[in-house]
This record gives sequence, structure tokens and C-alpha cells, in this order.
Amino acid sequence: MAISRKPFQGVFNIIKFNWHFYLLSFALIVLMLFASFFIPVFYPYVITASVIIALLSIISLLVSFYVYDVSSLYQLKWFNKFNEGKPVTILNINAGFDETSELLQVKFKKAALVIFDFYDAEKHTEISIKRARKAYPPHPYSITVNTNNLPLENNSIDFAIAILSAHEIRDERERITFFEGLNRIIKPEGYIFITEHLRDLSNLLAYNIGFLHFHSRATWIRTFTKAGLKIVEEEKTTPFITTFILQRHDHTH
Repeated sequence: MAISRKPFQGVFNIIKFNWHFYLLSFALIVLMLFASFFIPVFYPYVITASVIIALLSIISLLVSFYVYDVSSLYQLKWFNKFNEGKPVTILNINAGFDETSELLQVKFKKAALVIFDFYDAEKHTEISIKRARKAYPPHPYSITVNTNNLPLENNSIDFAIAILSAHEIRDERERITFFEGLNRIIKPEGYIFITEHLRDLSNLLAYNIGFLHFHSRATWIRTFTKAGLKIVEEEKTTPFITTFILQRHDHTH
């Protein structure tokens, strides 16, 4: 079953939430071109620099369009083979911007959906998150939580999902504690799905210095291991998106 999204929704959101970056790039180009009229010797270099800046912005938008509007990211194909349509409990976790809870409700009608939002205005100060939260208010059933204390019983969740949100936990100790909490609440045979951009070559080429906002694969593996979790599968939706499928380290098939 395909999930319907508005055309260009993903790339339009990128522009809407991060317009200041594109405005600064445009302003820098205009400023350099203006200055080059007074120092003509620099004109060829200014043209070269302007083209590079423009290309970097265009490439990032084209990749975003591919990832968020063209690829199968929001079809959640990596989840399909684990969910057999049985009545299950799904925990969906976001960091102030929830694009997936309604999709999960439509796609898995028999599932009981729990929604956690760990957005903290004091920690998550990025202007893009604030704009996203203003444009897309929290789901009406969303529960605000602290990453250090997930208010669910032990062994109570069949599937936990965090799509493009867990990287917002910047502190490593806090991130490990968060995954220890997921380890506690997931059922012994349950799964955790973590979908993220990685700090790797593909995302460097796509987003230049913006890739530093992501965590490396090695960082994620270290976090999972210290939280008592293991990777049972690793899937690439695109060269830019990775989904880690996790279980408790002591679980055996």
C-alpha cells in the first residue's frame, strides 16, 4: 500500500524550515558580485565562487527532493516484513516534527499507536525545528517525554520507530540512556527501527557541512552496543538514508 503525500512536500519543507541558509547564500553571492565591480581583478574568482555556492544549494535541494519526495522512504517498506497485520503496539518517536504518525495510523489500522515527542525547547534550539513545529503542530495524541524517562511499562511495546529524530539527541550519554529506555520497554521479541542520515561521504556530497549534524555509523553502533542492543538488519532506502533494525542483545531467534 503506497502512502500519499503532497507533490514536492519534502523539498518545500526543507526550504520552509531552512530558508535562512538559502537567503544567506544568495546574499553572499550578491555581495561578492557587487564588490567585484570595484575590484575587477577578483571578478573571475567571484564568478567561480558564486557558481560553487549556487551549485551546492541546488544539489542539496535535488537530493532532498529525491529522498523525501521520490524515494520509498515514507512507504516504510523496511517495516512491512516485520509487521504481519496482527494487533500490535507501535511506539513512534519524534523530536518536535511528526510526519509519520498519521501515515502509521493509515498503514497499520489494527495497531495501537503510542506517540512520544521528546522535543525540549531548551535543548533543541535549532530554528528549523521551531519553524517545523509551528507549521505542523503535534499530533493530538502525542505525549511529551524526556529522553531519560520513557513512561511505559517494561516489555510493553512490539515495535519502536524513530524516523529522522534520534540524531537530535546530541549528548552521547543521554543518547545511550534513551536507547536503554527503549531496550527496557520493548518486548523480548520486539524490534526497534532507527532511520537516519549518516555522517558519511554520500551525505557530505549532498549537504556539504550540513552533514556534521548527523551521527556517523560508528557512533550509532557504539550507542546501540552500550544500550544492550544489536543490529539484526541494516537497510538503505537511498544512498543517503539508513535504517538500523535492532533487537535486544540477549534475544535469540
